[in-house]
Amino acid sequence: MLKEFKEFAIKGNAFDLAVGVIIGAAFGSIVSSLVKDIIMPPISAMTGGLDFSNKFVVLKAGKDGADSFTNIADAVKAGAVTWNYGNFITLVINFLIVAFAVFLLVRALNNLKKPKPGAPATAKDCPACTMSIPIKATRCPHCTSELSETARA
Repeated sequence: MLKEFKEFAIKGNAFDLAVGVIIGAAFGSIVSSLVKDIIMPPISAMTGGLDFSNKFVVLKAGKDGADSFTNIADAVKAGAVTWNYGNFITLVINFLIVAFAVFLLVRALNNLKKPKPGAPATAKDCPACTMSIPIKATRCPHCTSELSETARA
């Protein structure tokens, strides 16, 4: 089992995954700061001081019967049960920004992978299964059909 784990860990995919998780965590912090420090203040200014992160509804009064609080921390301290919808709105905004940034990154990488106009073809479609295969292939790796001389070109 140790040998199998060593083979798995040495494969490039495991390293790529680790790098992706680390960069993703750092990117998440940047996006959180972007939303909290850059995007939300102008929205708050346009809406007259509205702060989504501190929006909540008291579902059950605190231990002392109080049901009116200025912030979530005070409500939690008093033992009240709250529905923190403002925090959800902030997290949705964070998600949309991350999703858009990932979309832009994938789009840029796809544009880099596209062959230049007029460049020689590097792949072709298998006539049997229509999967994309290398131009020099003599047998399709997907359906294992042998390619004829005309299909090889």
